[in-house]
Order: sequence, then C-alpha cells, then structure tokens
Amino acid sequence: MQYRRSDFDVTNTVQVSSAEAVRRAVSDLYRQQWPHYPFDRIETAFRDFERLFNGQFPGYYGCDTVYHDLQHSLDGTLAVARLVVGYDRSHIAEERLGPERAILAVVIALFHDAGYIRQTDDQTHRNGAEFTLSHVSRSAQFIGRYLPTIGMAQWVPVATKVVHFTGYEVQFDQIRLDDNRDRIVGHIVGTGDLIAQMSDRCYLEKCRDRLYPEFVLGGIAMPSDQAGNTSVKYRSGLDVLRQTPEFVEDVRRTRLDGEFASLYQHLEVLFNGRNPYMEAIQANLDYLSEVLRTGSWPMLRRDPPCFTWEKNPVQNIRSLVLGHIKQMWKG
Repeated sequence: MQYRRSDFDVTNTVQVSSAEAVRRAVSDLYRQQWPHYPFDRIETAFRDFERLFNGQFPGYYGCDTVYHDLQHSLDGTLAVARLVVGYDRSHIAEERLGPERAILAVVIALFHDAGYIRQTDDQTHRNGAEFTLSHVSRSAQFIGRYLPTIGMAQWVPVATKVVHFTGYEVQFDQIRLDDNRDRIVGHIVGTGDLIAQMSDRCYLEKCRDRLYPEFVLGGIAMPSDQAGNTSVKYRSGLDVLRQTPEFVEDVRRTRLDGEFASLYQHLEVLFNGRNPYMEAIQANLDYLSEVLRTGSWPMLRRDPPCFTWEKNPVQNIRSLVLGHIKQMWKG
C-alpha cells in the first residue's frame, strides 16, 4: 500500500497541486459522461485559473494565502466534478444537471476563492487573508466578470449566487434561484469545497500552521465589535485544532447533511460503494482525537508544500501575523 502523497487527492491518483493534472482528470471524467459534448471552456478556465493564482493574470497579484492556496481550489474542483457526475448517474434524465451546468460547477469551483487574490491597484492590503470576511462576495464579482470572457454570460446571475454556498456571507435561505438544478449546483460546489479540504492528508497541520494565520489577518481569531472591543476566538493554531471536532460536527449537521442534503453520498457510484472522502475525513478526526486525548502534539509533524506565487509564503504570513498581533496589543 503506497502512502498517500501530500499533494494528491484522496485516491492518491491525481496530483491536486497541478492544474494540468486536475484538468485532465476532470476532462476525462466529463467526456466519459458526455462523450459528444465540447469541453474547451473547461480547458480555458483551468489555464486562466493557473494564470490568476501564479500572478500572471492582468490586474492581479498571485495567490498569497497559505491555507487557501492553489492546491486547495484544485482539490475542491476535482471533488465537485466527481460529485456532478455521481449525481447525474444517480438521477433520471429530467433531474440531471447536464453538461452545461457541469461546466458551470467546475468554473465556480476553480474561482470560488478568487476573492482572496489582491488586485494590483490595491496598496492597502498586505495579504489576501485580510479579505477573509468578504472574499466570497469578491469571488462572485470576479466570476461575474470572468464568465462572459468564455462565452457563459447567461450564467452570471446564477453563478454569482451559487458561489455563496461556499461561504458565510449570505444566509442560505436568502439565496434565491429559480431552477432547483441551479441550487443543486450550489450544494455540490459547497460540498466539494468542504470534503476536499477536510479529507486532505495534511488537514490537521494546515489548520494549525496555515489556517490560524489567515484567521488572525482576517479578523476571525481576534474579532472586534463596533465599539472597538476585541475578543479572542482562537488563541493559537493548537486552539484551532482543539475546536476542529466541534467545527466538523457542526459543518456536517448544518451543511453536508443539512442544506446540502448528503449529496456526498453520490460519490459512491464512482467508487464501488465506498466514499474515500468521508473515510479520509473520519481518519483525520480519529487521529486528532488521539492527539487531543494524549496531548501528543508532535504526532502532527507533516510539513506539506505550499502552492502560492511567493517564494516563502508561510514565513511571510507569519511575519505579518506577528506584526498584526503587536499592533493590536499596542492599540
């Protein structure tokens, strides 16, 4: 049994740090499902995604968020494509999403975190994590501008709402969509985003070492109220891990099994009755439970690569976090 590599998907067969590898996997899967449908827009979207995250897209810096990096979005996109195909194979013709919505789901998944990426005319923000509380709305704006460039302008009103199923800025009951299939696309994109990151081989280390710094810069770890009073929600990366079991339980109850109606079950069609994503999530939780029970933090020793456009992204964000905390204490 080969050990799962840190930048490969749950099946250990697709390198999710490579836009080309994920594009090939998604295209192959879609062509199996819809053999006579053209998927050139998917190829274009993957190329543009890679340019955006690597700092080659006009008007934008590259990705500099260490948790929400290139691998995070590619891993989620692969999960979304699998969910779309699993869903359509499980439903009668009139209920299926079809190839157009399949393309839409992949494009939204690719760019669902585009809102973290700073624009070149922005001189006030030092790292994309500072957009944490507004990044989904910013992603919706990017997607709204992007879709017409690949001949999908008619999907803008749908896509700019659907992307909010990946965040917390808009309550789900406020997301109005005329066609239930569009809402299913949103549920699939939201599901794929969650199960991909929580099943990541290095999910626990990434929460400790990379999500916490983003929480600090994004105003989540130490939020301030309207009167300027600051409270502490997460004291450290270890504190994030201590609260992770409760977070996962809440996500499963309110999102995966709640609003998203257990859509992850449709993956079983593709994996002979198994669900490698949910199995990997449970394995992560079991391992974390043992770490928390014993207090053996050195059990979390993985240091996976980080895929941003910067040379030393983790060191850079740590420096920003230290400066941010010092400034808060000074204030």
